[in-house]
Amino acid sequence: MKKIVLAGGTGFLGRSLSTYLTARGYQAVILTRSPKTTNGIREIVWDGRTSGDWADELEGAVAVINLAGRSVNCRYHQRNRRLIMESRVNSTRIIGEVVAKCKMPPPVWLNASTATIYKHTFGPPWNESGEIGGTREAKDEFSVEVATAWERTLNEAQTPLTRKVAMRTALVLGLDKNSVFPVLRRLTRLGLGGKVGNGGQFVSWIHQTDYCRAVEWLIANENFSGPVNIGAPHPVTNGEMMGAFREVCGVPVGLPTARWMLEVGAFVLRTETELVIKSRRVTPQRLIESGFTFQFPRLRQALKDLQNNTLGKWNIR
Repeated sequence: MKKIVLAGGTGFLGRSLSTYLTARGYQAVILTRSPKTTNGIREIVWDGRTSGDWADELEGAVAVINLAGRSVNCRYHQRNRRLIMESRVNSTRIIGEVVAKCKMPPPVWLNASTATIYKHTFGPPWNESGEIGGTREAKDEFSVEVATAWERTLNEAQTPLTRKVAMRTALVLGLDKNSVFPVLRRLTRLGLGGKVGNGGQFVSWIHQTDYCRAVEWLIANENFSGPVNIGAPHPVTNGEMMGAFREVCGVPVGLPTARWMLEVGAFVLRTETELVIKSRRVTPQRLIESGFTFQFPRLRQALKDLQNNTLGKWNIR
């Protein structure tokens, strides 16, 4: 059986991937700080910083996927900034060191990254060669700093027998409680599904099923290395997104959120406004050029599927 090792695989994306890959005939092994057995999937202890018994799992694996990283849904004070940065850089560094020592290293290493790495824009969408950088307007300087350090650590790893892919992932829409879909659906049903600010900021997104399919595609296609945008081909504005939520939920109106209200709400909820005010507009050029097709290229189609709890059909085509 083809084994895939998922580091930091107990979150929303890790659980989605392990379920999907297991259904596709892979053996998924999860590296986590608090291991347990869930749905027959093995979990191995690791601390995200040092080598250990988990290193043996990489021998002969067909892929290692690193999703480890502290949640960014928090206030960016000094301690949280350090934890966000170190959790990403340290986990990437130690995986690179272990892969380099393997006698039979995995042929591919997929490492999480983020579409937030690109510069805040209201203009044409960024493909993988898009401009990288933070802007004061979007309050994203720290996030871009983290993303570039994350990818730099991946690029510096000496793994000549293992190709490396930086997955610059957009907002993943799924049914898990840690996904944004249930949160926005609930707000919409409460009549709070209006635009945020002027609603013109772009949102790059991808359906949970297409995210899993794209990951398997990257594993199977040996021509991929370097950065890859993982997002649907049609980003939307915040206003369009909230309109789609109201349509799917059958709610005709939604109260808008002014910028000052957003600042107050972010402080109360202990999060950052950057998560909703930055205009993220990226396109998955490399995936499309490789022949990958999306089951859910349009937002309304994706939301309707999630609303019906079907999660698409998990197959590659």
